[in-house]
Amino acid sequence: MKKILYIVIGVAVVGLGWYILNQNKEKNEAETAVVSQKNTAVVVRTAVVKKEVPNTDYVANGTFEPFQQLEFPAENNGRVVRVLVDEGDAVRKGQVLAVIKGDQLNIQLQNAQAAYQNALTDSQRYENAFKTGGVTKQQLDQAKLSLVNAKAALDQARITLGDASIKSSINGIVNKRSVEPGTVVTPGTVLFELVDVSKLKLKVTVNEQQVATLKQGAMVPVKASVFPDKEFKGKVTFIAPKADASLNFPVEIEIASNPGNEVKAGMYGSVVFGSGNVQAAVTMIPRNAFIGGVGNNQVFVVNDSVAKLTKVTSGRILGEEVEILSGLKEGDVVVTSGQINLQDGTKVSPVK
Repeated sequence: MKKILYIVIGVAVVGLGWYILNQNKEKNEAETAVVSQKNTAVVVRTAVVKKEVPNTDYVANGTFEPFQQLEFPAENNGRVVRVLVDEGDAVRKGQVLAVIKGDQLNIQLQNAQAAYQNALTDSQRYENAFKTGGVTKQQLDQAKLSLVNAKAALDQARITLGDASIKSSINGIVNKRSVEPGTVVTPGTVLFELVDVSKLKLKVTVNEQQVATLKQGAMVPVKASVFPDKEFKGKVTFIAPKADASLNFPVEIEIASNPGNEVKAGMYGSVVFGSGNVQAAVTMIPRNAFIGGVGNNQVFVVNDSVAKLTKVTSGRILGEEVEILSGLKEGDVVVTSGQINLQDGTKVSPVK
């Protein structure tokens, strides 16, 4: 009898345990369903579509170069007898920089002068003789030709002697001196390098979209990297008609005023280009709102916590923002982060 009672009690305990476990399971499933229902919304970041005036200014960087840079070589053989300037000296156009020994050149000039006087005398004598029939027309023409040749030789001798004095052809500063008194030089030997930095040129490159907005003669602001607080006025003096190997277009800007020559050739500089036109406000969205890049022209628009895949037409890319030509209006909300977890119609939970 006791055995039967123990069996009944055991069955009752097992049944009660099963009932309690079953109730707990149903409760857990219900709670899980509630949590699951709450978590069906995908967390995303969003941005509001807005209209604003785009900033079309852009900066191009380059290196300052001297307005003029010339090398002055020797024109004749000889020994340098005088050097009249040193590195760093300011020189004027026509100023003598160095003198090459001209003794032999003086002798050549004297010989040329003597030959010219002799040819002149012969020409006059032949011309008088021709009037009386003493010489033929051919002999007279030959005498005149000899006179012309002698005059040319005399002029050349004078030029050669003049080349013994090396003169500056520009206003500038002696950047390099490669000769000392006593140096023997030959034609082509570089004696000096002169630079004119009273005005500078800034050389930069721009892409095809930017070059279309530039005009020769336009005034632009220029800065030197070592003088960030100073602004110089520049003028666009050259726009290349052909792109270089990197498909960019070289542009030159002239800086007409360089007080005290404080900006040196070789320094880094930058120029700010702008369209110069008053821009109208346009519809803009962040660049990272696009799915798979701007070229795909697709974004997710959030409406009533639902992400809707939307086709748009993009325009200019302006930094981290993109112009929208159609498909969106001001005030729309677009997804900027989390698109990888979305499909058309997915519920979303925007966060800031």
